[in-house]
Amino acid sequence: MSKPINDVMPALAIGFVWALWTGRAHARSWAGIVALQAVLLGAGLVAMNTGEREEERVETVVPKGAISQHEADADQFVWATGGTLLLAALVLVSPRPAATRALAIATVVGTVLVAASAIRVGHAGGRLVYVHNAGAAYSVSTPRAAAAVTDVADPKDRRESDDR
Repeated sequence: MSKPINDVMPALAIGFVWALWTGRAHARSWAGIVALQAVLLGAGLVAMNTGEREEERVETVVPKGAISQHEADADQFVWATGGTLLLAALVLVSPRPAATRALAIATVVGTVLVAASAIRVGHAGGRLVYVHNAGAAYSVSTPRAAAAVTDVADPKDRRESDDR
């Protein structure tokens, strides 16, 4: 997932809230928070799509429960990121200062929840790799990988057939 953005989003949101409240930044500058949150959501959706494509292959090595946990954590991350994006966008269109402040605080809380959710997704993904050996699904010893390798001709075989 887009880890560097996720790591700094709570700090950036807090900094922007402070800048807005102290008059050091214009409300339109909050669009940067909205844009970064949108990038984070996009990265989460791409990661989920990639995970869904690879799930069948990894299921041959990893217990279904471990994959299901990672998938559930990823779903939670994407929903939390989308909800936080909505809150951040509402800050830009809120007509009342009190509502704007409340939405900005809710966005900060949302970014913290998203960061915590990202940690859970990463931990579950790490367990797939380091506890359940998910990488073995891509080794030559698996039937699927072995079939892919045998489809590629050995260069020595080609040279021998050219010499004939």
